[in-house]
Amino acid sequence: MLAMLPIGSAGAADMRSVEVRRDKGHIKVVSETYIDAPPAEVFEILADYEGFHRISKVFDETRYLERKADGSGLVYSRASGCVLFFCKTIERVERLEIEPGKRIVATALPEQSDVEYSVADWTFEAEGDGTRMMYRVDFKPDFWVPPVLGPLVLRSKLRRKGEEAAERIEVLALQEARAASSANVR
Repeated sequence: MLAMLPIGSAGAADMRSVEVRRDKGHIKVVSETYIDAPPAEVFEILADYEGFHRISKVFDETRYLERKADGSGLVYSRASGCVLFFCKTIERVERLEIEPGKRIVATALPEQSDVEYSVADWTFEAEGDGTRMMYRVDFKPDFWVPPVLGPLVLRSKLRRKGEEAAERIEVLALQEARAASSANVR
């Protein structure tokens, strides 16, 4: 089953599309978002794993377990949320791979997570004065998800939360850009 519709936002951040599919126990999401801030700063906000709580309130805790100089390493997250009547807290340990300025990939370690499988992939491209951000996730929980939480319901929730996150990312990235610009002027 597939749910895909173009969507818009009132602010400059624009979640252009969200696609959600359920396939053999997997939940697959693909979204495209335009953020009116430079790619380097958008990337930096999303690569700041310990700062994820600034992006979305679903994250109760995020931290590095191991960290390399480029920001890659092993990370832990605990996220809580509800869709309709179904509420869940999900804990994950993920291997974070960073391609500076271009790509972030988070792959869950199932033996240390509440998922059988999860790979999330963010890519960043310059578009005009802003950033085109693509997000893809293939997620198979190790817990039961009610069938009523089909693609349309999940898409609606992800759209709302995604728009909020995109607006926060944009504000934080523009703050980073201004701070970098001020530092260069001195």
